[in-house]
Amino acid sequence: MFSYYSDLCTEVYDLTKPVGYSIGGDIEYYLERLKSCQGRILEAAVGSGRMLIPLLQAGLLVDGLDYSPEMLASCRKRCEERGLSPALYEGELQNFTLPHKYEAIIIPTGSFCLVENRQDSIKALQCFHDHLVPGGRILIDLILPETMEPGKVTTSTYALPSGEVITIEDKLVEVNLLHNYTVSYLKYEKWREGKLAQSELQRFALRWFGIEEFKLILADLGFSNIVCSTDYVYGQKPTSSNQTFTFEAVRR
Repeated sequence: MFSYYSDLCTEVYDLTKPVGYSIGGDIEYYLERLKSCQGRILEAAVGSGRMLIPLLQAGLLVDGLDYSPEMLASCRKRCEERGLSPALYEGELQNFTLPHKYEAIIIPTGSFCLVENRQDSIKALQCFHDHLVPGGRILIDLILPETMEPGKVTTSTYALPSGEVITIEDKLVEVNLLHNYTVSYLKYEKWREGKLAQSELQRFALRWFGIEEFKLILADLGFSNIVCSTDYVYGQKPTSSNQTFTFEAVRR
């Protein structure tokens, strides 16, 4: 019934998040925090390479992981166009096994919040821990929901270079305050010369964590030196719920 980061979603993602497009300064922040890395880096939930490619172009050795074959195909194409050939792996964050250990594992842009089940979130963090070298770091962005109004609908329209148009209807259908998640239905429709050419329905879940809760989870899994920064200023303390929170921690 539902697609998840399938063809139309990937088209919109590629259009709105081109390679090198910095969201609030995140690419610059990650480049600064990772510039001392001499070993391999893994970008989890790599998508179509918006951040991966600038990191590679800066001379860092970065692999990519994503569960969406459509996103990985787009990422691979974008890399090939620039003469880059990173190792890209298909897999779920909560149960992947890769052949390398990493000096750093990153998951920018709040993508970690897309792991809907809390136990799967814990398993993903454990996978990150197990794939780090001793002293290796994680850097993870977290966000909080923008709205808590079930039934709220927003619409967006995107014109493609081909002349086609993709419309998106975003409807919030569930807010679960007990278990800290929201669910929206995203209806993608592609229009060609006034006729519906393709459609997809995506179930989009977002899980959120309290700041102190997430620190306790990381500590319990064997991470230390835990720092929470906001809006891509290292060490800047949280002051409001609409900020982006970046956690950095070291494998003991």
